[in-house]
Amino acid sequence: MKISIYRYNPDTDKKPYMQDYEVELQEGDQMLLDALIRIKQQDDTLSLRKSCREGVCGSDAMNINGKNGLACTTKLQDLEQPVVLRPMPGLPVIRDLVVDMTQFFEHYNSVKPYLINDDPLPETERLQSPEDRAKLDGLYECIMCGACTTACPSFWWNPDKFVGPSGLMAAYRFIVDSRDQAEAERLENLEDPYRLYRCHNIMNCVDVCPKKLNPNAAIAKIKDLKIERAKEKKAKKTISITAV
Repeated sequence: MKISIYRYNPDTDKKPYMQDYEVELQEGDQMLLDALIRIKQQDDTLSLRKSCREGVCGSDAMNINGKNGLACTTKLQDLEQPVVLRPMPGLPVIRDLVVDMTQFFEHYNSVKPYLINDDPLPETERLQSPEDRAKLDGLYECIMCGACTTACPSFWWNPDKFVGPSGLMAAYRFIVDSRDQAEAERLENLEDPYRLYRCHNIMNCVDVCPKKLNPNAAIAKIKDLKIERAKEKKAKKTISITAV
């Protein structure tokens, strides 16, 4: 198989370049990560991230033939040759296919992706009805690979301001959680021209998500909630003025 890979070592290279490889696949090599491991065996200078090989950890996300995806879940038989591999766009390159995820995780952490509840701790756990639990389906499964966020033009244009699809989906995951008590705080946290509203429904996030999630739908629901809250505030203000 012929594979062309983006190479860049800031310690030795003045600029990035593409390096071509021909890899001899063995029986049992089915995924792109298998081919990359073969290349790594013949050229140990190649840098990439990998871990679980099961599409769970999200560490081997990269740009594959122009589209973000996971090397461990991308079937070799589905790829046109030569396979062209680049690091995920929109983030600084540390080396070769390894990108600096600092900005991604800063945005993700900024939405406080954890339960906020000031009630006394229960003896067992905080219960939910089956209906409330079902609202979390399609939200909690995110593996934080960064494929969706780095496929989003709004993130490319405003990487320091736009939270990105993954972070915004995490925000909605806790906004809609019946056990959480910080809905108003979470919505206020996103009251900014850039943090939420840079999403223009381009849908790249949905197209590339390896877990088949829909961050765009979650973002749309956050916008709906903010509209509802704005209407409620306006109504209360009108009532107050009328009373005066």
